Amino acid sequence: MKKGLSVLLFATFILFFFVPLIYLAMMGFTYDYRHPMFIPDRWSLRWWHFVFARRDLVQAVGLSFFIATITTGLSLIICIPAAYAFARIKFPFKRMFLFSFLLTNAFPRVGIFISIAVMFFRMGIMGTFWGVIMVHMINSLLFMVWIPAGSFRSVKKQQEEAVRDVGAGPLRAFFAVTLPQARPGIIVASVFTFLGSLEEAQGTLIVGMPNYRTIPVQLYGAIQEFPTTAGPVYAILLVIPTIVLMFLANKFVKGGIVASGMQMK
Repeated sequence: MKKGLSVLLFATFILFFFVPLIYLAMMGFTYDYRHPMFIPDRWSLRWWHFVFARRDLVQAVGLSFFIATITTGLSLIICIPAAYAFARIKFPFKRMFLFSFLLTNAFPRVGIFISIAVMFFRMGIMGTFWGVIMVHMINSLLFMVWIPAGSFRSVKKQQEEAVRDVGAGPLRAFFAVTLPQARPGIIVASVFTFLGSLEEAQGTLIVGMPNYRTIPVQLYGAIQEFPTTAGPVYAILLVIPTIVLMFLANKFVKGGIVASGMQMK
C-alpha cells in the first residue's frame, strides 16, 4: 500500500513537472505548431534562428545574464557581512530585522514595486540601469542574508578563536576558517539570487522600461506576438540555466543548507 502510494505520488510529480517541460521543448523545435499536436510532424530550428536574428531579442538575453551577474556580485559584497553579523553578534531587535527580510516575499510584489517606482521617480533613477539593479537586489535579500547566516552559525566559534590564539587577526580568521566552511551556503544563496534576477519581470518592467528589456520582459511581447513559436524559445532560454545551476548546486541543496538557513535565531 505504502509503495503503491509512493509510485502514485512520483507519477503525479512527473506528470505535472516534466510533461510541461517536454511539451515546451516540442513547441520550441517544431516548424509550425498546431493544436492539439504534441509530437511535431516536422522538426526545425526555424524559431531559434528567428530569435537570434533579431538584435533586440539577442540584447535581451545578454542583458539578463549581465544584470543577474552584477546583482549576485553586489549582493555578495553587501549581504555576506550582514549575514555574518546576524550569525555572530547579539544586538537589539535582531529577530525583527531578520523577519523584515521576509516582507518582500510576504506581500504581492506588484504593490511593492509600484511604491519603489514612486520613490525612484523622485530620486531620478527610473529607467536607469542601477534602478533595475536595486530592484533585483531587493528580491535577493532573503536568500543572501538568511542562508549564509545559517551557514555562519554552523561554524563553531572555537575554531575561529583557535586561529586567533596563534596570532591571526579577525579578517584572517574569517577568510581562513569561517568563509571556507560557510561556502556551500553562500553558493546556494548565490544560485538562488542569480536565478531570481534572471527571471525577474515585474520589477524590471515597472522600473526599467522602456530602456531595459530583459528576457522575461521580452517574453511578454513574444507571447502576444508569437505565442506558439518564439515564446517557447524564450521560455527554454530561461529554463536551461535554471536546470544547469540547480544541478551544479545539487550536493549543497541536499545537505539541508536551505532549511538551516531559514531558521530564525
